[in-house]
Amino acid sequence: MKYSISSLLLLAGFASFAQSTKTIQQSGNPIFKGWYADPDAAIFDNKYWVYPTYSAKYKEQVFLDAFSSDDLVSWKKHEHILDTSAVKWANKAMWAPAIVKKDKKYYLFFGANDIQNDEEIGGIGVAVADRPEGPYKDHLGKPLVDKFHNGAQPIDQFVFKDKDGQYYLIYGGWKHCNIAKLNKDFSGFLPFEDGTIFKEITPDKYVEGPYMFIKNGKYYFMWSEGGWTGPDYSVAYAVGDSPFGPFKRVGAILKQDPAIATGAGHHSVIINEKKGTYHIVYHRRPLTETDGNHRVTCIDEMKFDANGLILPVKITNEGVKAQKVK
Repeated sequence: MKYSISSLLLLAGFASFAQSTKTIQQSGNPIFKGWYADPDAAIFDNKYWVYPTYSAKYKEQVFLDAFSSDDLVSWKKHEHILDTSAVKWANKAMWAPAIVKKDKKYYLFFGANDIQNDEEIGGIGVAVADRPEGPYKDHLGKPLVDKFHNGAQPIDQFVFKDKDGQYYLIYGGWKHCNIAKLNKDFSGFLPFEDGTIFKEITPDKYVEGPYMFIKNGKYYFMWSEGGWTGPDYSVAYAVGDSPFGPFKRVGAILKQDPAIATGAGHHSVIINEKKGTYHIVYHRRPLTETDGNHRVTCIDEMKFDANGLILPVKITNEGVKAQKVK
């Protein structure tokens, strides 16, 4: 088959256009459908994973879904990776999962039952699976943390791996945050040198949703401020020399944009060390919604200035460009 020069040029132009649209393909926000909040994100085997709260009335929050992607743009839903049928002590308010891979096992930490005092059953649990999509089973048959220590409600757990390989549980609601040293199989805790188990590291204006990462030898501690049902829910941070701080608040870096969405908070960060990119994954409330549970999961770029300080994040409707892990 023969082509005229004009036809060849047209085909070349179309190929170029197709390539350019593929190159600038973006995730859009929210990144997947449904009411989901409190996302924890991770990279496993060159694939992106997001583990959110199913955002509904407490009595309906009896399961967790997960989402995976090869490029931050197209997301696959993995339904009911964990539910209360596998966790006999949990019956509602299954919240804010935190995922970690250790020794070829996947550990999913979660809050359940929204306990209000030490007499109620619930708190922070651990589930385990052989694959990131589960299914997960209860690791302990009971909560890992089931009491209030230093005033912290046992919710909003995050698992942090330090430079020496030690894993820590960082958690807490009700404006208090604790850090505790996990043992090797995540079945309990190791005491600190002074004999204590839970150390308080609460910074100024902390409310909930802790997150920590290391960059250039510094410990970046992030958290959520304000009320989760309100428009001013936001994320702030501090920088310290160890996971114990002290942490002096630097300022807020993620908050509402009245032209786009409100209540932007409770986040995690996807760190691609090979490419040097940081993406903040968070929830927010569409402008059309007034129901507190109507939250959606979104993603935007997170950048730093020359001094290593986090620049304010611009929340967008466009999201981020397609990016493979490698």
